[in-house]
Amino acid sequence: MKTLRLVFFIVLGMVALALCGAGYHYGRLIPFAQQWPLYEALRNTASIIFAVVGAWLAIIYPERLKLSFGKGGKEVAPKGNIGLLLTPAVHSTIILVILLLVGIIAPLLKQIGAIIEHVEVWRGVSFALLASLTLWQVVIVIMTIFPADMVQTFVAKEEATSEIKAHYGKLNRKAGK
Repeated sequence: MKTLRLVFFIVLGMVALALCGAGYHYGRLIPFAQQWPLYEALRNTASIIFAVVGAWLAIIYPERLKLSFGKGGKEVAPKGNIGLLLTPAVHSTIILVILLLVGIIAPLLKQIGAIIEHVEVWRGVSFALLASLTLWQVVIVIMTIFPADMVQTFVAKEEATSEIKAHYGKLNRKAGK
């Protein structure tokens, strides 16, 4: 099973590299003005993921957050699953920082003569960066599914337990008569 998993991730990595390479090759023909809306869409997606995961943290782990910021919440035992929520938030933050920097650096680079002389190369670099950040964001979006699935599974188990207790509670009351 581990070998199959390793092969899967190697193939996935090769596909990602191929997409980034294709992004560079074909992106050389796409002006930055046409690339920029894609950067903005990616920035919006990263912002939404960051906000949603932040809200989940505040709802699911309010006492842990209070303690983290020295607000004097109740002592709670550390839970290993908080990393499942923190990881997408941290990665989305990194993507947001990169995207914000691209928004500042790109117009400055357009003023440099050496960049203008090799504009096709830089368009390709820009599109390859866009492809890699988009793939990274796709992985982050998939990572946010796991905590939601854990919550759904937990709720389903609680509901099943309640139904079983209610059913056997009725049987116990009948037997007690």
